[in-house]
Formats: sequence, C-alpha cells, structure tokens
Amino acid sequence: MRCKTAFNACSVRWSPFQEGRFAVSTAQNFGIIGNGRQHVFEMTPNGIVEVAAFDTLDGLYDCVWSEDNENILLAASGDGSVKVYDLGVPPMANPLRQFQEHKHECCSLSANMHKRDLFLSSSWDDTIKLWSLNQPTSLRTFAGHTYCVYQAVWNPGAFDVFLSASGDTTVRIWDLRHAGPTVTLPAHAFEVLTADWCKYNDCIIATGSVDKTIKIWDVRMTQREMRTLMGHGYAVRRVQFSPHSEHLLASCSYDMTVRLWDVASAAQPLLRTWDHHSEFAVGLDFSVLREGVLASAGWDESVWVWGQQDPVAGP
Repeated sequence: MRCKTAFNACSVRWSPFQEGRFAVSTAQNFGIIGNGRQHVFEMTPNGIVEVAAFDTLDGLYDCVWSEDNENILLAASGDGSVKVYDLGVPPMANPLRQFQEHKHECCSLSANMHKRDLFLSSSWDDTIKLWSLNQPTSLRTFAGHTYCVYQAVWNPGAFDVFLSASGDTTVRIWDLRHAGPTVTLPAHAFEVLTADWCKYNDCIIATGSVDKTIKIWDVRMTQREMRTLMGHGYAVRRVQFSPHSEHLLASCSYDMTVRLWDVASAAQPLLRTWDHHSEFAVGLDFSVLREGVLASAGWDESVWVWGQQDPVAGP
C-alpha cells in the first residue's frame, strides 16, 4: 500500500497503541529550506486515509509517539524545536507546546518505553538532550560529539541507557547515571547516520554509514565489528532491528532501496531487496503490533506499507 505526502517524507513511525496508525514527518525542498507537515495516517479496508495533518514553518525530520498517551505525537523541527501534538484536541489547539533549546536542526527523537514521560532529541548542534513531557526545560544535555548527532535511541532493556550515532564517525553509549559516554565506538571511517539496538540482546547494535555498509557490533567488544553487511549502493540512512525476531534487520538507503537482512546468516545475510522508491529512502519502521509489517518513507513524497515476506511492496 502506498500513500502520498505533501512534501518529501523524512520519517515514518507506527503507533504503539493503534495497529493501523502511523505518523509521517515531511519537509519541503528536501529539508533545505521551506515548510513542513506532520501527517497521521490510518490503514482502513478502503486504503490509507489521512486522519490529521499539522503544518509548520520549518521542515520536520523525525517524529515519535508518546509511550504514555495514544494521542500524543512529538515532531523534530528544522528550527531546532520539538513540537508536541495532541490528536485528542481540536486541530487549532496544536501544537500544544514546543521545546526550544537546540541551536540547530533537531533531527531525531526517541521515547523511553519504561519511564514514559522521558524522551531524547538529537541535533545538528552536536548534542543530545533529555526531556520530560512534564517539565518545561530539558533535564540534561549530553555533549561530546564533534559533529551532527543524526540519531539517538534508548536501549530497549535498560531504561537509563541510550546510544547516539554521529557524523564524527563514532557511536557512543550513554548511561544517565554517568557524566559522559561509557563507550565510544569508532564505528566507521565516514559519517554514521544511524544505529539501533537488537531488541533481544541489548549488547548487540547495528550501525549504518555514508560508507554504504552496515556493521554489527557487540558493545562489550569494541575492537572490531562482529560482521559487515555490504550491498547498498549509497549511504545507509536508517537501520532497525525487528521487534519480533532477534536476527532480522531492515535498512534503507540513498540508493532508493529497502533491504531485509538475517544478521546471523553466514552464507547469505541479504534476504530481500525492495526498490519501490524513486528517490532517497530515508525513513523506516517495523510495526510493533503487526508482526512482519514494514513502512518506509522517501523523498519521492511517498510512504509504503507492506509485509516483509512480500516480494514487492505492492500497488
């Protein structure tokens, strides 16, 4: 299934509460300059329908659903802010509020599944910030990266731990109980655009880079990667482990493809390649509530939803 967006789609996130609902963040002119729109779509027997849309003066690069309230959605903006939307109030009441502290574009968000008021934001200002939806200002700023922090992701098992992926070529592991990073991983020779935790073994992470490769790491052994996955033709923009299978990993790339990997397979780790996008594929998400269902977002102003067993993404 496919739906169109107003601008270039940058991120897609499934709702953790309603199995057919997903949010899409978009930016005009590839996020370089112009407006943004935050979409919310619903899968129905008659196709995908839009249930809400919020316009912004700057492009939106990422979004995340609250883990505590099915109607609360956060969006990362090119003006450095994090905007909070509530689907349960009249549209004109949105955004409910915004958190404005980053000095440059805010490019990723991650909601804590255990302490459900907490979330992370990362920015092109080289920092990560910790926030509570119940507090007006950030709780803490994590500095140390020397270039854009493209993604920050909470550990699925340890609620005080998160990782960050940066253009300074490192991935860092942080613990709220410590002042600085507990691990600094020299992950790639070029910018690291994305990273994710294995949902079944929180010592295992995947990283994706401008160097076109995906690397699998055990964070207890940082001297070298466990393995390298090759196949993408351009930069790897997003990697995500499946919430339903320990060894399945999805990726999307500037080569316009989405790929599915079995990271435990020595002989043939690449399981499938989908080429339904006609521009950079930059957003990716597994549904938590519907096993095997994927969504991808691309700069071709489209979002696709399909099953991981499907040979093509569908009409």
